[in-house]
Amino acid sequence: MTRLVLKPGHIRRVQGGHPWIFSNEIQEIVGDVEPGCTLEVCSPSGNRFGVAYYNPHSLIAARILAPPGESIDHVDFFHSRLETALEYRSQLYPGCRALRLVFGESDGLPGLVVDLFEDVLVVQLLTLGMDLRRDLIVQALVELLKPKAILARNDVAVRGLEGLPQAVELLYGTLPETLAITEHGLRFKIDVVGGQKTGHFLDQKENHLALKGRVEGRKVLDLFCYSGSWSVHAGRFGATEVTGIDISPDAIELAQENASANYLDHLCQFEQADVFDLLRNLQKRKQRFGTVVLDPPAFVKSKKKLVEAMRGYLTINRRAMELIEPGGYIFSCSCSHHMQRDAFLELLRKAARQAGRRATLLEVRGQSFDHPVLLSCPETDYLKCAVLKLD
Repeated sequence: MTRLVLKPGHIRRVQGGHPWIFSNEIQEIVGDVEPGCTLEVCSPSGNRFGVAYYNPHSLIAARILAPPGESIDHVDFFHSRLETALEYRSQLYPGCRALRLVFGESDGLPGLVVDLFEDVLVVQLLTLGMDLRRDLIVQALVELLKPKAILARNDVAVRGLEGLPQAVELLYGTLPETLAITEHGLRFKIDVVGGQKTGHFLDQKENHLALKGRVEGRKVLDLFCYSGSWSVHAGRFGATEVTGIDISPDAIELAQENASANYLDHLCQFEQADVFDLLRNLQKRKQRFGTVVLDPPAFVKSKKKLVEAMRGYLTINRRAMELIEPGGYIFSCSCSHHMQRDAFLELLRKAARQAGRRATLLEVRGQSFDHPVLLSCPETDYLKCAVLKLD
């Protein structure tokens, strides 16, 4: 097998189990290569770390999938990895039909995301190495889960870094006209073709339960509400009034449908607006809420944008804190792995200080258990959900 030899000073991270090899860490490649091919990652002394796929046009030039000597170019490899991933989720969520089946590096399949929504699978092939093996992946998924449809949501910018086009493609079967899932006994209609990400945010499902005991008898403001999952849970857990805000008219329509489907449309109202502008206007009108949920998209797309993004996080958190009644709560989230947990908490401290509020940190929660964190790959630990009480 063709060998990728690492530079002497770039061994420790891979040796510790991180699956990524950056282009500037490569000393030489011994043998013939072409984009997407497999090769064995080695140290200069010949120690073998594993089998990776290779893309010379990407900053992350290789990603390790398997132990030394193992082949990844057959359906049995993917079937085995998918079976292991499914078994883990089945133990966590017995009978659940809405979960993340594959979370990339954490499931030994870097560059692949698979979400299960009832009888529909939504995949994201984020790297050239995975894209070239889509037929093997589809075959393994069909054999293992027998879905009615497999949809590829490859309309993501990260594919551009791999030299891949962005597209939404039906890879197998026929999509149902409508699709709905159940979360904690609540029904949510989802849009797998045109919705955000793969159609529904599965990574907050444990965090939704943390609303219980913190919204009863309160007015709730749900910012960046998308399809209304936080709002609907707040309504179910006893909020007297819920206002959901999102800039997308499609998201607002979907959220309203989900509130109606759960007989909570008398409590949950939704408004299309820019959150930054709305927060400023609410403050001018001296509006107050018992609980605010702040679940924005990832402001931090790269390390270069971190400082700029932190200013945005600081502004919306400060303005949100100014709207909360004494004794109220804020659920503040960040879904960017570039925003480290300590930096996020420091940002919240600063926001509370600027808002003139005394804040007590009750919990720092993370992503749901079907998005496991690979300890040797910190990038897989991305979601922060801080629950604070404000006096």
